[in-house]
Amino acid sequence: MSIRIRRVYEPPEPEDGVRVLVDRLWPRGVSKDAARVDEWPKALTPSTELRRWYHAGEGSYEEFAGRYEAELAAPEAAELLDHVRELTRKGPVTLLTAAKTPEESHAAVLKRLLG
Repeated sequence: MSIRIRRVYEPPEPEDGVRVLVDRLWPRGVSKDAARVDEWPKALTPSTELRRWYHAGEGSYEEFAGRYEAELAAPEAAELLDHVRELTRKGPVTLLTAAKTPEESHAAVLKRLLG
């Protein structure tokens, strides 16, 4: 099982496998052709409220991660998480995000939960 996190702005690589965009909003300045996204499960992304709270600097990354994990327990998000987990059993999966620091983003939480 291979799960990677990459910025969506980086060019696709053959070892990416299935490319899953894990941001709720389409990244600015990236065409759909250039991004080569295979799946975009929007219900798997943090809620708008949680995203705004975190980006406003109102809480720590650890608190954000806990709140995001709670959101992922909702039925639709849990089903999508299982779907992506199933993809990882078939081959490599790359989680794509526009986050400037992917290691402290929701993509890192997803990677941990999928692994």
